Amino acid sequence: MKVLNDIVGKDLKIYQDDDYFKFSLESVLLPDFVKINLRDKMLLDLCTGNAPIPLLLSLKTKAHIYGVELQKEVYKLGLDSIKLNHKEDQITLLNKDVKDLKSIFKGDTFDIITVNPPYFKILEKSLENKNQIKATARHENNLTLDELCKMALYLLKDNAKFYMVHRTERLVEILDTLRKYRLIPKEIKFIFPYKDKDSKLFMIMAVKNGKSGMKVLDSVYVHNEDLTYNDEILEIFK
Repeated sequence: MKVLNDIVGKDLKIYQDDDYFKFSLESVLLPDFVKINLRDKMLLDLCTGNAPIPLLLSLKTKAHIYGVELQKEVYKLGLDSIKLNHKEDQITLLNKDVKDLKSIFKGDTFDIITVNPPYFKILEKSLENKNQIKATARHENNLTLDELCKMALYLLKDNAKFYMVHRTERLVEILDTLRKYRLIPKEIKFIFPYKDKDSKLFMIMAVKNGKSGMKVLDSVYVHNEDLTYNDEILEIFK
């Protein structure tokens, strides 16, 4: 069922559907992590879903933002949200496969690429969600990590930035794959559900053909012991 929600603390509304994969906290944390300069004129969000990341990035920049979403049902929700928030002149959504973007964009086009991709590999014994839309959002059955990084290399300008949120359990593989495609990791920020729990997610910024040397930034702790959001999360919601 289609519903209209607030993006917490922001003057933005977003359409979602209980039958589809709703956007999550990391789709709020990632755009907050992104640093945008005045010279950044072309932004791209891959696996954009119902477009929470482009909408939030539009509050930080006047640059044009493209979003790419494979699943038509979710893409239509994003279109409706962009129209509702009067962002049609700034945000362009494409109902396309990331692997086909070479037919749409020239290489070396974008200053910043963001992505909250499918987290889980497809394994012979993996249990995918029976809802195909949710399964595609969560599992790499249409886009692998390798394919994603290869396309980012093509689309990014030299020394441009690639921002991603992903599962901490895949960190080593992700670092290897980024370097394979000359996306040099520069900043990493771990996300913890609580201070006494292991990190489940992390955010990373890599630079195309950047110099080596990576900073580990202060971690994000989402909840306090009483299950309330901690002050850093509340500040992001403002």
